[in-house]
Amino acid sequence: MDKPMSDFHFKFMSFGYKFRDFFLPRKNVLKEVGIKPGFHVLDYGCGPGGYIIAAAQLAGKSGKVYALDIHPLTIKGVQNIVSKKKLTNVETICSDCKTGLPDNSVDVVVLYDTLHDLGDPNGVLGELHRVLKPSGILSFSDHHMKENEIVSKVTNRGLFRLSKKGERTYSFSKEG
Repeated sequence: MDKPMSDFHFKFMSFGYKFRDFFLPRKNVLKEVGIKPGFHVLDYGCGPGGYIIAAAQLAGKSGKVYALDIHPLTIKGVQNIVSKKKLTNVETICSDCKTGLPDNSVDVVVLYDTLHDLGDPNGVLGELHRVLKPSGILSFSDHHMKENEIVSKVTNRGLFRLSKKGERTYSFSKEG
């Protein structure tokens, strides 16, 4: 089981992300994924919620965004964003692995800067495979990992295959 980072570390990280998001808006990153109105999106390891507003806008009122993280402050922060921005299509999930979502129910999983920090990456990838629709996309980015490490870790169990390398993200298709 993974443990949440300290509250101090979380607040420091959140502050740094505000600068990142100013110079590279999250919507520009998510456009690479191809999220369409009506899509169900899971932001796994959502952190302070930098992608939540953009994902909610792209998925539209007919879509749904699930923001999952292990850290209770993260969930509270995302809930504050949802409330302030009046986002009706966002739901939070506090968990260290299991999503609680039905099989084959998600169109896109966003897994950004999370895999390197997981205690059980294979368990998480198994859960993401379970919830992704057969035509679903695992959008992946982790600046802590090199390209060959990313591809091998995500594809080594035969659950996913690399379908596209974008400018900022990797897209993996569900296998089997």
